[in-house]
Order: sequence, then C-alpha cells, then structure tokens
Amino acid sequence: MHTLHRVAHANERLDKQTLLLLVVNGLFITANALSGTYLGVYIWKASNNFTLLGWFTLLSHLFMAMTFWIAGNGVKEGNKMIFLRLGIGVSAVFYSIVLLLGKGAFHYIWLLGIVQGVAIGFFWLSFNVIYFEVTNADNRDRFNGWTGVIGSLVGMIVPWCSGYVISRMAGESGYRVIFMISFGIFLAGIAVSFWLHNRKAEGNYDWRMPIRIMKLRQTPWRPVIGALVAQGLRESVFGVMIGLLVFIQTGSELSLGNFALITSAVGFISFYATGKWLKPAWRKRGMLVGTVMITGVIVPFFFGVSYTTLLIFGIGAALFMPLYTIPMTSSVFDLIGKDEDSARQRVEYVVMRELALNVGRITGMIIFIVTLSFSRAPLVINYMLLLVGSSPLLSWLFMRNRLALRHK
Repeated sequence: MHTLHRVAHANERLDKQTLLLLVVNGLFITANALSGTYLGVYIWKASNNFTLLGWFTLLSHLFMAMTFWIAGNGVKEGNKMIFLRLGIGVSAVFYSIVLLLGKGAFHYIWLLGIVQGVAIGFFWLSFNVIYFEVTNADNRDRFNGWTGVIGSLVGMIVPWCSGYVISRMAGESGYRVIFMISFGIFLAGIAVSFWLHNRKAEGNYDWRMPIRIMKLRQTPWRPVIGALVAQGLRESVFGVMIGLLVFIQTGSELSLGNFALITSAVGFISFYATGKWLKPAWRKRGMLVGTVMITGVIVPFFFGVSYTTLLIFGIGAALFMPLYTIPMTSSVFDLIGKDEDSARQRVEYVVMRELALNVGRITGMIIFIVTLSFSRAPLVINYMLLLVGSSPLLSWLFMRNRLALRHK
C-alpha cells in the first residue's frame, strides 16, 4: 500500500519539463497582461466605438481558428517548438504594429485582428499539445491549478503596474513604454522555450478528422464539443466587456489596474485551493457549483452597472471560475489520452478542441455585435450578458456524464 501511495504521489508531481512550460506560459501571459489589459481601452479611447472592438475580436477568433487548423499539419509533421516560438514572436510583432500605428491603430483594426489571431493560434496550439505530452491524468488538475495561480499572480501585479505607468505619463507615452516592455518579455519567452523538448508525433496530419468525428453518432466527443462551444461563447464577450466597462465607469487606467489586482488576488487563492484539493472524483459536483455561481454573479448588473457591481461580479467570477475551468480542461485532455490510438492523434484532437472553442467565441462576438447594432440600452446589454454568461450551464450539462465516468 505504501509503495502504491508513493507511485501515485510521484505521478502527481510536476517534473522539469512541466515547470519549464509553466515558465513559458507565465512569460507569455505576463507580456499579454502588460499590454492586452489596456489594448481595448487604447482602441476605445481613440474610436469611442464598442462595435469596432467587437469586429477586432471577431477577426481575431476567425483567424485563430484558421491558424489552428492549418498549423496543425506543421505541429504534427514538423517541429512544434518552432510554432510555439512563432506564436510568441508574432505576438511581439502585434504590439510593435500597435506602437507604430499609435492613435491611428483603430483604422487598421482588420490588420490587428488578423495578426493577433495568427499569434494566439500558433502559441496555444503548440502549447496545448506540449501540455498534453508533459502531463498525465494524475497531475493535470495540479498543472492547471498552477497555471491559474500564475495567471492570477500576473493579473494581480502586472495590470496594476501598467495602469500606474500609463496614468503617470502624459499622452501615449505610458502605452508606448508598456508595449515596449511586453516586446522584451516575449523575447525572453522565446529564449526559455529552447529548453523544452520536442516530442515527435507519429503519422500524418488528418485534415478532415474534426468533420469525421462529428459524423459519428456514438462518439464521446459530441457532447464534449458542445461543452467547448458553450465555454467559448462566454469567453469572448466577457473578455471584451468587463475591463472596458470598468474603465468607462471610472475613467482611469489605474482603477482598471486596481480592479485586476483585487479580482486576481481572489483568483490566486481559489486556483491554488482548487488545484490542490479538487480530486477527479469531485469534478462533477465542483463544476456544477462553479457554473451556477459564475452565472449568478451577473445578476447585480440589473441593479445598475457601477464600479461596485463590476467588483462584485469580478470577485465572484474569480472565486468560482477555477471550479468551472479546471474540471473542463482536465477532463477533455484525459479523453485525448484515454488510449494509445487517441494519444497518437493528440494534435488533431487539440485542433478539434480549439476549433470548438472558437466556434463559441465567434458566435458570442456575433451576438455582441448584433445586439449593440440594434440597441445600447443598459437593460438590453444586461440581458445579452446574462444570456451569454449562462452558457457554462450548458457546458456542465454536456460534460456531466464525462466528469463522473472515470470514477464510477
């Protein structure tokens, strides 16, 4: 019994490769948090146009999906590390373009959307394949918990620092400094990635696999794809709206930094606790609690959108989001690794996962753009947020059998 316990505990540990991947991920999200938190504000201040931001995000998701599908061939049959570095490098190029265009950046929203979509597609496709390769079913919850912890730490410190710099410097100077620092951190991420091992995938890339899988009636992937589409639906709209609403309510980049500091501090504690104590057997109940609560925290907006109600939403979402995202992510990757045949097609399955998420993100952005084209009344926007923000409940309904399956 003691030997089995030691083996199980060893399987849960994170080795050098997983730790290096956490560092690369940390540098990537740090660079994006430095500038990305304020990118929407930067574009909105120049254009004063919600819909323009919606089109930027929609283009980004469209080209992200295309990049996942096309780059899947290179990741499987070539060197996935090249695509990981390309993702980081093109992200650096993206912020360089924003720097060069300055206040006129919103006139080239189509270019910015395309470049960001390609950058994110390259990075997350290769990252997720490497993540699958360096983790196992026993330590995925722990790895995802640490990813969330690092993301929360970055979210606590980095946006606040950005907001402080931007608020203390005149005109666009603060934005330019922040974009330049991001560029340097992206380069550091590329340097660290050279210590990661490239595990060669077997076989040729199957271009049509997502379509073929969806045609199968008994495949476990059908409900999983439905859950992923529902997850993506919420991500895109709330990713655009919340930070921008905080800025509009306060008129201050520093206040947005303070908002990120508070909510990320809560997220840090929650991700750490969930990653450490949430066992696979508890995923189903944990995810249900998470989905109900992150939907419920939208209700205060119906009493008026203010910094207070945004803070209530932010704290509530940060507290319960790990219960939603950790079971989702771990269960999907457990399914990819369920047998040797499935693991051999890990690239295609990761592509299929990302395509499903992006179908949801694109749908969410279309709902966002159409809603704001018809009305910008607060009540209409609140109902749109509630509709889109309820989609995690669909994720749980689709995933509930999968979440319980392993430990029946």
